[in-house]
Amino acid sequence: MEIDQEEDAIYFTDTSTRLRRREFGVAIFCGDKTGRLMKYDKSSKEITVLMRGLALANGVALSEDRSFVLVAESTNCRILKYWLKGRKAGTTDIFVELPGYPDNVRRNEKGEFWVGLHAKKGPVASWFLSNPWAGKILLRAPLSFKQLHVLLVDGKPQATAIKLSDEGQAIDILEDIEGKSLRYISEVEERDGKLWIASVMTPFIVCINMPAPKSDPSLEMFWHSMYLEIRRSTLKLLLVDIVKGYEV
Repeated sequence: MEIDQEEDAIYFTDTSTRLRRREFGVAIFCGDKTGRLMKYDKSSKEITVLMRGLALANGVALSEDRSFVLVAESTNCRILKYWLKGRKAGTTDIFVELPGYPDNVRRNEKGEFWVGLHAKKGPVASWFLSNPWAGKILLRAPLSFKQLHVLLVDGKPQATAIKLSDEGQAIDILEDIEGKSLRYISEVEERDGKLWIASVMTPFIVCINMPAPKSDPSLEMFWHSMYLEIRRSTLKLLLVDIVKGYEV
């Protein structure tokens, strides 16, 4: 959900008209494409459907200049851009293709976007997603949610967070490829020099210190070096706090 204070409007998604949000595994494997992006006008109390036919509609984020709104399409591993203003108003573009299933999208103070990936899409899940008929047959089997989820993530718990520019270019990447410290990221929020990370699947909240702003032209290289170090240590060097027992 995203609130536009100036327009007095709320943008939000409906994951599916057939399934509940917590049934995301079923929605992905059956190829459900009934998700929607909607806008609620607080003044008129009217709801307008902006986009239909989305494959597991998920996180929403408004651009800094409010010219477009982003919506995560989890099944298709991409983020779409819906234009609100300008000559392309009312049309949709692909903002970015991702290596995994995007969950929430959050804008920082610079107008950049953080995206949490639930998991990367592996060969098993890719095959099922390319053959929806096989996914529907799979869903007839007496599989538990946990068993279905293992197939979805190819049995590889991991964590990935990506920062994107307002043009959809990857700026930074945080990864715990072995899932030792983090896994199944659902949301990343950058605020007050810290990066807050949470998951809907596992009970934790993590806070990572961000470097103070600098005018040094080598800042980009500094960030790159910092994230390489994060990858090497699977985030352990910069973990500040893990709040256990907190259900997101």
